[in-house]
Amino acid sequence: MRRRTVTAGNLDEILQVTAPAPATEQAAAPPAAAPPPREDHGLRTEFEFELPRGYVDEAGTVHRHGAMRLATARDELRPQIDLRVKENPAYLSVVLLSQVITRIGSITDVHAGIVERMYATDVAFLQDFYRRVNSEGHTRAAVTCPHCEGGFEVDLSGGRLGES
Repeated sequence: MRRRTVTAGNLDEILQVTAPAPATEQAAAPPAAAPPPREDHGLRTEFEFELPRGYVDEAGTVHRHGAMRLATARDELRPQIDLRVKENPAYLSVVLLSQVITRIGSITDVHAGIVERMYATDVAFLQDFYRRVNSEGHTRAAVTCPHCEGGFEVDLSGGRLGES
């Protein structure tokens, strides 16, 4: 790229040369080719879950099933400037979970107030679920049977304990 020295005398000339084309010239231009269709690389970005106890809304309805999306760098950085997190660092998980949970039952507007009103066991479950989804890329956990000491995997994203 060629560099130009700009002086007050030739500033108008540079602005005219670099200005966008008028609407009439743009309309006459041939339409741009459509972008090629995106390929599905099999990246899973949303994960279903079932809360151990469930969120109880103001009407008394219990919401247990939900979904969480993968976190972005922005999701991880945004809580760092939140005043509630600056005052109380433990609030970071509340803000972070409220950003990545896409729905709980029929609730699609999940915000920090909803996460605040969840039972502690459900918040702990969601924190572990977040870590598994974003660090390990899956929701499976290796467990050992306390009776036979056999090892197997369980999917943490749903289903009640003991159910298959």
